[in-house]
Amino acid sequence: MDRSLVVSPRQAALPAAVALGVLVTVLLPLTFPGGGGPTGFDRVVGEWVGEVLGAHPGVFEVLVIPSNAAVLLPLLAIGAVRYAVRREWWSTGFLVVAPELAVAVNTWVLKPLWGRHLDDYLAYPSGHAVHFVALATAFVLVCPDRRVRVAAGAVAAVLLTGVAIGMVGLGYHHATDVVGGTAAAIALVTAMYPVPGRFGRVLLSRASK
Repeated sequence: MDRSLVVSPRQAALPAAVALGVLVTVLLPLTFPGGGGPTGFDRVVGEWVGEVLGAHPGVFEVLVIPSNAAVLLPLLAIGAVRYAVRREWWSTGFLVVAPELAVAVNTWVLKPLWGRHLDDYLAYPSGHAVHFVALATAFVLVCPDRRVRVAAGAVAAVLLTGVAIGMVGLGYHHATDVVGGTAAAIALVTAMYPVPGRFGRVLLSRASK
């Protein structure tokens, strides 16, 4: 039996991650009040952020830096080059395509679908959160080392917490926008991974022989 076609426990858990991400993304808007304003949870988080860091607005600007495209795109390029040098073409292509496709789906499909306005733009799901989490999810999925995956996931979670605080503090997003963006990114990127990851890598490895 070809071991490359054996489903690992990690791969078996991927559908559950997709399902949970979809459920959170779809059900969370049901809690939004009319007009898409803040929920009770959003107000509690907003008040806490204001009380703790409201006197230091510059901190918010620093906290959101990891979610900026100027930071994420170079990281994406470095990761893609790393796998390309090792001739791991599936991982290279996945890192290049999946996160940016998730951002495109969020921008052109999900945001207009729920139409939650904040000032003059659509806020749900948060585009910054989607981009950051999509990239982190892609890296975790393609990484073959379990310890590195765990460490990367932990670092991403800490940075995402800071990004969420910064977004709320700057008034760019409600907390639920970030939660929805996180769930949407995990669902979208993970949904792109299992089938190609299971069979596409086999075909690519055979083609390179």
